[in-house]
Amino acid sequence: MSTLTPDDHARLNRLLTASAAGDKRAFSQFYDALAPTIYSVCLHVLRNQALAEEVAQDVFVEVWTKAVHFDPEKGTARSWAGRIAHGRAVDKLRSHVASVERDDREAALADAAFHLDIEDEALSNVESQRLRAAVDEIGEPHRTAVMLAFFAGLTRAELAESTNVPIGTAKTRVRDGVQKLKLILGKEGK
Repeated sequence: MSTLTPDDHARLNRLLTASAAGDKRAFSQFYDALAPTIYSVCLHVLRNQALAEEVAQDVFVEVWTKAVHFDPEKGTARSWAGRIAHGRAVDKLRSHVASVERDDREAALADAAFHLDIEDEALSNVESQRLRAAVDEIGEPHRTAVMLAFFAGLTRAELAESTNVPIGTAKTRVRDGVQKLKLILGKEGK
């Protein structure tokens, strides 16, 4: 921050006091005099020009709305506005860091979920291929009975009707086909 003379401090104090009374022209002059200093404070804390500009604007909005709380007996207008700027910049930095960390966590979770989905799909595909190969291996008529019962969702009665066999035969073919599948898949699992 540049060094100000006692007269400069007195002038800024008067401008801020007039701003508290609603004098927009006084506030405009106060803004023009301190904008570079406030921006510098924000930039020093944030180390990001865009964020520093955003926070500096917020600081001046706060200075305008809280100017009535300024007490020249407790310090200068410049230091009062500088404290607001520093506090706002620190708050913004904390918020920004928390936001970045949250985004990083969410990205990591999304990435992990994506990889899990791919792994699940791959395992599912492997299992599906194993099951298809085993169903093909059990041979006819068991293959057709199992396919219609479990993959087409036919009841035993519907299976019997569609294959033109008695219902007892349809049940037996499904039962025997499932037993053969268990044997085939059991051997592959060992």
